[in-house]
Amino acid sequence: MKKLVLAAALSAAASTAFAGNMAEPVMEPEIIVEEQTSSSNGGILIPLLLVVLLAAAASS
Repeated sequence: MKKLVLAAALSAAASTAFAGNMAEPVMEPEIIVEEQTSSSNGGILIPLLLVVLLAAAASS
């Protein structure tokens, strides 16, 4: 019985010895997404021109 308890204690102590290593952790670089810095009117200008063209085509 003493040998079983001693074997269990040694195996528990030995398993924690290999939990890590001395190498530095490798960190992945952070990905930064930049928003496009165009004018705010650029997003509405094309649909507005399409509406004007459609209105001009419908009136003629």
